[in-house]
Amino acid sequence: MVRFGKKAAVVTAAGVLAAMSATGCSSSLNPDAVVATVGDEDISLGVANFYTRMTQGEYETYYASMMGTTAEDMWTQEVDEQGTTMEEQLKDNIMQSLQNMYLMSQHASDYDIALTDEEEQAISDAADQFVADNTEEVRNTVSGNKEDVQKVLELVTIQSRMTEAMQEGVDEEVSDEEAAQKSMDYVLFSYTTTDDSGNSTEMTDEEKENLAATAQEFANQVKNGTDMTDAAEADGVEVQTATFDSESTTPDADLIAAADALENEGDVTDPVETDSGIYVARLTSLLDRDATDTEKETIVEQRRQDQYNSLLEEWRDAAEIDVNERNWNKIDFTYQGITIVTPEEETSEETSTDNTDDSGSAEGSGTSEDSGTDGAE
Repeated sequence: MVRFGKKAAVVTAAGVLAAMSATGCSSSLNPDAVVATVGDEDISLGVANFYTRMTQGEYETYYASMMGTTAEDMWTQEVDEQGTTMEEQLKDNIMQSLQNMYLMSQHASDYDIALTDEEEQAISDAADQFVADNTEEVRNTVSGNKEDVQKVLELVTIQSRMTEAMQEGVDEEVSDEEAAQKSMDYVLFSYTTTDDSGNSTEMTDEEKENLAATAQEFANQVKNGTDMTDAAEADGVEVQTATFDSESTTPDADLIAAADALENEGDVTDPVETDSGIYVARLTSLLDRDATDTEKETIVEQRRQDQYNSLLEEWRDAAEIDVNERNWNKIDFTYQGITIVTPEEETSEETSTDNTDDSGSAEGSGTSEDSGTDGAE
């Protein structure tokens, strides 16, 4: 059982996990080995392993179940046409994140950012708590010595403060014209029918032709002044609403194009045939105030993100970054599972089993059987 004690919660910017369970083939790594170099600074294998295991734990605990798969199968799934596995993709993302954190730490003085005494003490306490709560075997598995735990918490805390600083100063003025959002009511005459048992059936070509005639009659009625909701109820379809601009793609790109071409509020599109069915829309506003104001916030946030990304790209281009692939490949997901244990689960385990001592420390790294968790084995 890998434990992150409650004191770690004070380092909120670090996103410290409450507890973890390690399963499978536990093995120790040389924490002092260099896994990458960013400028003049080395990233140790210990720091990389600890940060990676925290991230791995989040995926195995939350995403595997959402995907309806085991952790081991999740990591071997291919995510692109080149045959990249999910493990390879996540490790690439983790390595880039580590490099970015080191770059931000190296540029922190540019923004007058440094850890406060309070933050340093909280980080030190959190690292001490982690060491006290876990056996040597477990700490070796995740490179959980105080030095590496503390370094990761320092990096993530600085990253949190730097992210805000790096996004400051963007132009926050956005005109209505730039952010303009229209709104529409629309209906979909679907090509798929569903029976009382929930079974779906695709319409025949003849049925689709009849449906097209129904959609055309519906459009004609609404254009001639019939209330859209009344007409929809008569045809057994539902009126839905959406806000959009010319670049929107939902609920359907062809529908958006047709609705965007309407010139006046109240105008109605001709039937729009798509792969899933036939849409008819009525333009309800040329400038939806709420949606436009929300889009303004989105645009400003995107400007902040673009500035942040631009700075990181600039720093990456200026720094010499090297990765020791041989050392980096020593961190494996398939044969070393990591699962987060929630406080509720931790309490339940401590009261219902006898595999912990009085201090709550684990007596071993555990297996999926004795820890009550489903890790990769």
